Amino acid sequence: MTASTAITFKTATESWEFEQISILNYRTFVEEIPQHEADDSGVRVDPFHPENTYVIALRGRDLIGMIAVRDTRPFSLDLKLPNLDSYLPPASSICELRLLAVHPDHRNGVVFRGMGRVLRKHCLEQGYDLAIMSGTVRQKKLYSSLGFEAFGPPVGSPSAPFQPMYLTPERFVTKQQLFTPPTGRKQPVNFLPGPVESSPEVHRAFRADSVSHRAERFMQDFEEMRASLAKFVNARHVQILLGSGTLANDAVGACISLLGTRGVVLSNGEFGRRLVDQATRFRMRFDTVEVEWGDAFDYSDVERALSRLPSGGWLWAVHCETSTGVLNDLDVLKAICKRHDAHLYLDCVSSLGTGPLDLRGVAAASGASGKGLGAYPGLSMVFHEHDAVPSTSLPRYLDLGLYEAAGGVPFTQSSNLVYALREALRQTWERSGSGRLTADDEWLRSSLREMGLELVGPEYARAPAVTTFAAPEGVSSLELGQRLDDAGYMLSYRSGYLLERGWLQVCLMGSYSRVHLVGLLGVLREHCPRADHDLEEREPTSVSRPRSGAYNSGA
Repeated sequence: MTASTAITFKTATESWEFEQISILNYRTFVEEIPQHEADDSGVRVDPFHPENTYVIALRGRDLIGMIAVRDTRPFSLDLKLPNLDSYLPPASSICELRLLAVHPDHRNGVVFRGMGRVLRKHCLEQGYDLAIMSGTVRQKKLYSSLGFEAFGPPVGSPSAPFQPMYLTPERFVTKQQLFTPPTGRKQPVNFLPGPVESSPEVHRAFRADSVSHRAERFMQDFEEMRASLAKFVNARHVQILLGSGTLANDAVGACISLLGTRGVVLSNGEFGRRLVDQATRFRMRFDTVEVEWGDAFDYSDVERALSRLPSGGWLWAVHCETSTGVLNDLDVLKAICKRHDAHLYLDCVSSLGTGPLDLRGVAAASGASGKGLGAYPGLSMVFHEHDAVPSTSLPRYLDLGLYEAAGGVPFTQSSNLVYALREALRQTWERSGSGRLTADDEWLRSSLREMGLELVGPEYARAPAVTTFAAPEGVSSLELGQRLDDAGYMLSYRSGYLLERGWLQVCLMGSYSRVHLVGLLGVLREHCPRADHDLEEREPTSVSRPRSGAYNSGA
């Protein structure tokens, strides 16, 4: 071996590598740290060896560093510390790190950091959201600097004491990520607003054999799912359409057109603008209340607009404005409409499944399968308060009355999409009320601010599943998005309206893990240097601030 021989970092796979692991294990934990009794063999095979994954450092064919990771209970700490889980924060996938050893000639940080990169990539791929270890007391300061938190009493022996410690993804990020983020992931992490990543159970449901949309079994399952969907948002009725959220909004527009009265359309982003376009295409008579993208409405403007309408008017608005991440206040809109005897219609495509949604008192609202519900794209739905009656003045595909009269299936329906949606809805019911999404959103937004990134929209009107931020000054949002793609993290940035404004979006709508957010933030830290001034003294900023809306007359 020469000093110029490069160091290789990898997971152990070869028999000669495992032989050297046993030798380094003996030298470190028998001879150097007297954790185990000495013998004449000069090797020590770990009791959990068959279950361990070893991350190692090699100089040529010489092992100079190792660390083991294992996720099978009981852990070694389970055997040393009763009621281990009582000391730990909530986690869904825990791993234990053990047998950290570096040859004395290479304890300069290089080997440790290199193994850390491989270990971090492995942990991200496995989806671990908590790591535990028992670290030698003499290195407690080092482990603390990496983000490990001590818990419980020391374990081991007086001659070889160890401190139980754990590491969460959040702590790892706040310690500036000693290990650089992994690149070249086999499976990109999906932070898109659609299509989103579906769970394995949803994938299995989708791949089942197709069933006729006229089959008795299908109709029974379909009706049960409709009832569950309606109950999920406190709606009286729901119709499921084979098409995207735009189709559902067209069906809502068709309902509005039957009123024959004047109304108001709200717009503070791309999808509010699309409602204006859809209302125009239906030749509705309406006024608009429009504010800058990323702004929240001054609801006194909305109140004044509705006060100009005769009784029986209507209001059409986007609940979650996906283009910016602004969540318009549903309770306020309900109250205003009630005061002015106006019908309320909503685009809930991006709010359905991402937070509490109560559609009582809403005349009709659109939703979609491929966003917050976590199913495949291709189905949309219209929730409606009143009974739907067929109307020959509407195109058949947009006539909710035909759907109601046919038990919800007047035309061909996809059983594969329906059963995938049914499974996704079941999972959505299970996680509703857990608070996980809100906690992840708050942590993500706080971390982005600490990096000096400017968020779009005011904090008080933020959507829990859509975070929009501006690329740093001098950095192209397109190039930044492409770098994130290359690193295995898919964000929304290619839409024309985002490119025009230099914005990117992180959306928490599908199946994801907090540890995936950690990886994303690691890549962003590489490409978005912190601001020069002290961020802890800096007030939170956003790209836009609330301002009074403009009142315009439409067609």
